[in-house]
Amino acid sequence: MGKEGFLSPKAIGNRIKAKGLQKLRWYCQMCQKQCRDENGFKCHCMSESHQRQLLLASEDPNKIMDNFSQEFKNDFIELIKRRFGTKRVQNNIVYNEYINDREHVHMNSTQWETLTEFTKWLGKEGFCKVDETPKGWYIQYIDRDPETIRRQEELERKKKQDLDDQERSAKFIEEQVRRGQGGREPEEAPVFTELKRESEEEKSMFLIFFYSVALGPSALKSAGSGKRKDAPSTSEAKEKKKKSALDEIMEMEEQKKRSVRADHWLHPGIVIKVVTKRLGEKYHKKKGVIKEVQDKYTAVVKMIDSGDKLKLDQSHLETVIPAPGKRVLVLNGVYRDTEALLDSIDERKFSATLTLDSGRMKGRRVDGIAYEDFSKIAGSIMTSVT
Repeated sequence: MGKEGFLSPKAIGNRIKAKGLQKLRWYCQMCQKQCRDENGFKCHCMSESHQRQLLLASEDPNKIMDNFSQEFKNDFIELIKRRFGTKRVQNNIVYNEYINDREHVHMNSTQWETLTEFTKWLGKEGFCKVDETPKGWYIQYIDRDPETIRRQEELERKKKQDLDDQERSAKFIEEQVRRGQGGREPEEAPVFTELKRESEEEKSMFLIFFYSVALGPSALKSAGSGKRKDAPSTSEAKEKKKKSALDEIMEMEEQKKRSVRADHWLHPGIVIKVVTKRLGEKYHKKKGVIKEVQDKYTAVVKMIDSGDKLKLDQSHLETVIPAPGKRVLVLNGVYRDTEALLDSIDERKFSATLTLDSGRMKGRRVDGIAYEDFSKIAGSIMTSVT
């Protein structure tokens, strides 16, 4: 028999099989070759090209693994960003879509042994928000693109402006209603109860009033209903008005505090502590001073003990709380970029009381400032971050 041609059923079947995913144990990551059976994989391992690739990998195996890990991480994050955006999705769904590509980097050639370990690493490094549920691990991509952050700030500014317009409209309507009532407070609605006779001899008498919208509550009052409560006095009305105005001011202050918070807090000239273990025990839990801030989330830190300069991400640092009486800098919230003196610390609420020492509110004493919202000042404050 002659040799089977390109369009023979067997050749077509072999090409169809080659398109699909094969078993992982018969895949060579170094040569990026997929074998269909054990015999083919054995022959490939004995080939000269595979032996040359092994010799190249043996020179620096850590570099080869780091390259595979970096490529796997970049492709995985790019898939999340392009396919799911900032939506919360299960990690298995993303991984199944990732391995559909026959040319993908396999996880057994990276530094992560399991998908769960890789998911935890993404959350620790700040690439995604991760949380564990009974159904498995879920991930959510954190988009730190400047254009996306700008759009979010514009949406929040527009939303705040709409809320202010609604509050002004509500106050205007309330003022119109108050003027229509002649400055009187609205009376309480009557409480209706079941009619009962105390004895059988007692006669029941009914007095019917026709309540009209045009007459209003004053018509009923002139009819002599003695059991109805009198309208509040002028002093009580003023007290209620003052109380409602105070509540509105407090609500506006709370909304202002929520609106001015940011997700970055780095600032030159403050003392911080390194919390990551990736740099070794030499720098873990050691203090340093921020000399420069890059892109809002990256800081150039000079270590106090050794004098070394490190470039670290915001997620690898935490603030330093000094002793009472020392100077600190507020890093987030309404009083951001304001110097203050530390008065006292509330360990139960993880907050502190500060006395502002700069700005328009100098001398003001504020309570409930969280630990992560202020840090110790190393010396003269450098130019603020743009």
